[in-house]
Amino acid sequence: MAHDHFDFYIHVDKKFDINPHLFLKDLPNVYFINDRTDVKWAGYNTVKATFRCIKEIVATGIQYDFINFLSGQDYPLTSPARLMDFFEKNKGKEFMSYRDIKNDWKEGLIRMERYFLANHTFKGRHTLERLINVLMPKRTVPYNMHPYGKSMFWMLSPEIALYVVDKVESDRKLTNFFYYCWASDEFVFQTILMNSPYRDRIINNNYRYIDWSLGGASPKLLDEHDFEQIKASDMLFARKLNIEKSAKLFDLIDTELLMLFSIITWHI
Repeated sequence: MAHDHFDFYIHVDKKFDINPHLFLKDLPNVYFINDRTDVKWAGYNTVKATFRCIKEIVATGIQYDFINFLSGQDYPLTSPARLMDFFEKNKGKEFMSYRDIKNDWKEGLIRMERYFLANHTFKGRHTLERLINVLMPKRTVPYNMHPYGKSMFWMLSPEIALYVVDKVESDRKLTNFFYYCWASDEFVFQTILMNSPYRDRIINNNYRYIDWSLGGASPKLLDEHDFEQIKASDMLFARKLNIEKSAKLFDLIDTELLMLFSIITWHI
């Protein structure tokens, strides 16, 4: 991923010690987010952490063309040079996968219509959730916005990313609505942008190879048996991978994909 025109901003969950990671600061173009957040899985703090990262990046004053939002379980499928070429050729476009929740993702609608306390960890939380949802009517997105959602990972221009931050943080109705969604990080960018003047700039692809075939709340953890499908996917990144289960897959990507693309780029 190292490239003269790529900067890396790393957010370390506030509940974890940052010191074991600080050696990365010795690498070129690597920075750590200062305003860290205690992230709660499926809770609104994931959105809050993302917003803080966007604001710190924009506050540097550096004129970036894209913010490419990655997790620690993503892995590149192409060389830095080809990735740079992709960004150069696609300036002015925004890359974010989305689905129409009302018409194409009915199970996702429940996560918006009901109240969830995923940002809290107190005892009896689930009992209170059930009680609230018995007593309270179904929720709807403020301002008659049509709901959209999908993967929380995207490649957006700083201008567009900051538009979402400002839109939500400046509006208590929107903040409160997304706060009580389950995994609102999978709704907030899609819903705001697809109901905005920028919707025509959105390309419905985040260029991640993600396998949801197992169902459930998380995608499949990829291994070497997924390599041929990954290779044929024309995606820029794959997720989820980890060092224990995906070790052989890492090797295949490094030796067969990244090395191949480096050779092609060199000859071009």
